[in-house]
Amino acid sequence: MIPERADQKANRVRRGQAGGRPPAFDRELYKSRNVVERCFGRLKQFRAIATRFDKLAARYRAGVHIASLILWLREPLQDPSDRVRGVS
Repeated sequence: MIPERADQKANRVRRGQAGGRPPAFDRELYKSRNVVERCFGRLKQFRAIATRFDKLAARYRAGVHIASLILWLREPLQDPSDRVRGVS
């Protein structure tokens, strides 16, 4: 999913058939993955989430829900027409 570096592409071409299979890169899948990774990065700002402070799954899940709500409420208000068009 991560784009291949130019020098790796050159090495793969130089090695020919012994270079292995070419990696597939799906741009839309990469965009989705990036959104998820950024979300986890923002959730890790909360110490209890990052360190798994609560040992019970139900309490940890509740902490994730609360942290998600806090992050959602911190988001600046957007023009509703932007959401319809998919602009963020």
